[in-house]
Amino acid sequence: MFYVYILRSIPFPDQTYIGFSANLKSRLVDHNSGKSKHTVKFKPWQLKNYFAFLDEKSARQFEQYLKTGSGRAFCHRHFK
Repeated sequence: MFYVYILRSIPFPDQTYIGFSANLKSRLVDHNSGKSKHTVKFKPWQLKNYFAFLDEKSARQFEQYLKTGSGRAFCHRHFK
């Protein structure tokens, strides 16, 4: 399985992060331990949503969509 996930910063709840991983649990641990330079300053993070895909291509395409303006608007409307 491949996962697209949305994280929310616990101390800064307006900060979110969208990512992709084949191992969601270990990736969340990486974000919270400071291994990602993009998320280190807003840690700790909590998992807000995740989406499971059978193939990597579909997961990566959905991740890229969520990172666009319309994808972020979609998330805000449906998952906030």
